[in-house]
Amino acid sequence: METTAGTSYGSIVTNAPLQPGDRNVFSDGSTRVDFVLVWEEPRVSQEDKTGAGPAHRKWREEFLSRLKRSGLLLEWKEVVQVKKKICFVLLSAPWSVLCYYAEEISLRVPLQVVNAPLVNWSQKVLCLLQTFFKTTQRHQVVSPHQPSSQGDFQLSAAPVAPQDLGLRQILYSYWAQWSCWRRYQPLDHIREYFGEKIALYFAWLGFYTGWLFPASVMGTVIFLVGVWLMATDVPAKEVCDSGNGFIMCPLCNICSYWNYSSICVTYKVGLLFDNGGTVFFSVFMSLWAVTFLEYWKRTCSALSHRWDCSDFQDIEERPRPEFAAMAPMTVRNPVTGAEEPYFPEKQRFSRTVTGCMVIIIMVTVVLMFLISIILYRTILSIVIYKSANSFFSFAAGRIASFTGSVLNLLVILMLSKVYTALAHLLTRWEMHRTQTKYEDMFILKVFIFQFVNFYSSPVYIAFFKGRFIGYPGNYNTLLGVRNEDCGAGGCLIELAQELLVIMVGKQLINNVQEKLKPQKEEKKLKEAQEEEEKEEASPWEQDYQLLVCEGLFDEYLEMVLQFGFITIFVAACPLAPLFALINNWVEIRLDAQKFVTEYRRPVVERAQDIGIWFPILQFITHMAVLSNAFLIAFTSSFLPRLYYRYTQDRTLSGFINFTLATSPRSYSQQHNTTCRYRGFRDENGEYLPEYFHLLAIQLSFVIIFEHVVFLIGRLIDLMVPDVPEEVEMKMKREHYMAKEALAENQVQPTGTSGRLPSTKPNLRSLSGPPGTS
Repeated sequence: METTAGTSYGSIVTNAPLQPGDRNVFSDGSTRVDFVLVWEEPRVSQEDKTGAGPAHRKWREEFLSRLKRSGLLLEWKEVVQVKKKICFVLLSAPWSVLCYYAEEISLRVPLQVVNAPLVNWSQKVLCLLQTFFKTTQRHQVVSPHQPSSQGDFQLSAAPVAPQDLGLRQILYSYWAQWSCWRRYQPLDHIREYFGEKIALYFAWLGFYTGWLFPASVMGTVIFLVGVWLMATDVPAKEVCDSGNGFIMCPLCNICSYWNYSSICVTYKVGLLFDNGGTVFFSVFMSLWAVTFLEYWKRTCSALSHRWDCSDFQDIEERPRPEFAAMAPMTVRNPVTGAEEPYFPEKQRFSRTVTGCMVIIIMVTVVLMFLISIILYRTILSIVIYKSANSFFSFAAGRIASFTGSVLNLLVILMLSKVYTALAHLLTRWEMHRTQTKYEDMFILKVFIFQFVNFYSSPVYIAFFKGRFIGYPGNYNTLLGVRNEDCGAGGCLIELAQELLVIMVGKQLINNVQEKLKPQKEEKKLKEAQEEEEKEEASPWEQDYQLLVCEGLFDEYLEMVLQFGFITIFVAACPLAPLFALINNWVEIRLDAQKFVTEYRRPVVERAQDIGIWFPILQFITHMAVLSNAFLIAFTSSFLPRLYYRYTQDRTLSGFINFTLATSPRSYSQQHNTTCRYRGFRDENGEYLPEYFHLLAIQLSFVIIFEHVVFLIGRLIDLMVPDVPEEVEMKMKREHYMAKEALAENQVQPTGTSGRLPSTKPNLRSLSGPPGTS
């Protein structure tokens, strides 16, 4: 179809300047492609050239004719391959359409020219590429299926000036390559190319990664303190030098007696994760998490104001297309007065309750798998112990614990896939009005399940394992199997192992999948190109071969679960922030490469923050305070050591003997020997007064710890305003300048009614409503 040139409005140009060699245009060589509609058809005989049924063909023709009547420019392209035909419909929005629909979707534009100097190289380059309507705004106006990718990301061999590069090339050169790992992310470019929603994700990821640096440094220092304690700790020396002094009771029903000195190395390794420094580090990480979230709120408010999306959710967001198509009735919107699709709240509530029941059932399934893994560890340790190999018999508990952690990771990943697909069906069935509400409810469902799925095993090891085993002669059982006891080195070292296997293992698997999947697709693409032996493909053909972007859910979920591991259980693994920092340095580049080089350009979505993920992070932060308090009080040896130091011996001499109880007389008489076990019981199996003294200290520590941390966190919240002062001043200044600009541009009334004209800026007055081409 013919394209007509638009009108120039002073400094406002109708079409953005094309980059040299830009092939992302219509056949006329000048009309830019904003969006591309695409579908596939099988190759058919001459009698049926369409490859589609009459009803489908009629619907498609009607859809395209409506696009044409709305004023969009269309151009049809076909690519014929061996087994199929790919149809492309190129869409371009002329100036009149942009102006008309920009007002329909409440698109904001500047009222005055700002002559403030640009001090950032990124802003200078981006300013050369921008026109009145940015590419993301053009996508918002057109908004069908597949945006144009703005050309190839590869650079030419010859040197090219920055102003001659396309946005995609700039992002690849200055962001997506591994050599850019030390640079700040070009957030304005990311927002210009992908929109605010994706830009906010990368802004949050970069902010989070930067804040991990001080946490990883502090964790490494605490770990080195543990290394020093391995050589100087008095109780560790007592264990290693005890010889046959402590004969320990069997760890299982068929196990034999063993010497406490045999765990010398394991006990010393446990000091890497269980020492006095972990208390300080737990307080540090709890306050770190609170401060991190407070300063992210400031950064987010500054970005949302800078990108003009501060009140997007409250005012601008419209009903999502799926909701509009499936809603059974319409009602008048009390804010806009327009008729909008509506779904009864009572029906939605009943469906939401049904979804909650499904979540409860899935959580029950997770707990059943947890019990199965507990039984697996116990049974496997017995089987290994009964084997003839003495080496494996000695390490039976450690082997069973490690293999149980790996099995638990596989179960977690399997259940995650099943439940995510189920959560999609449930959330779609609940009929939420806006895309933000739909995504929030879906995220909430998946997070509740994943929280239990990922953290149930670490919680069991940290707070329940070894707590209900009983004592010699009176052991408790689960389904006829003796309750699982902590290993020879204690539960904290097992918790550290579990965290490292799940956190590091999951991240490695995800990164490998992210790297291998696009490589397979790239290989298929090369084979297809060799098979066809055709000329150089157009930009939209190349884009169609890329992967479909499935959104940010998986990226956010991976980082939020990681945040939980480094805060909720940080007392057990001081190196967790360091592993997270290394992973995130890699993750930023992998995600950047995916979005720039391997994914089709996603449809632009606006956002004013990271959505429901922020309340989830706040919930994790509160859980971390309570978890670390209980870890230090009941799982770590910090308080028992402190109690012994101030009640019996300041040098901790004799601490090992203090923590070991002697088997009851009935047990010793039955087995003709006396053995020791961890606990504070007398010769009859009753608790000693020291047990109750220590229990009171532990409960008091939990209360004092969480009150102090929450109090300091609240003070940080009060001292750090959510909106920076300079941003608040800018907002007030812009509000004032907007009123001044509207007042200066008011048209004097010509009628006799005495009414003042409306001060609402109207883009339609520039060109009138769009007509057919």
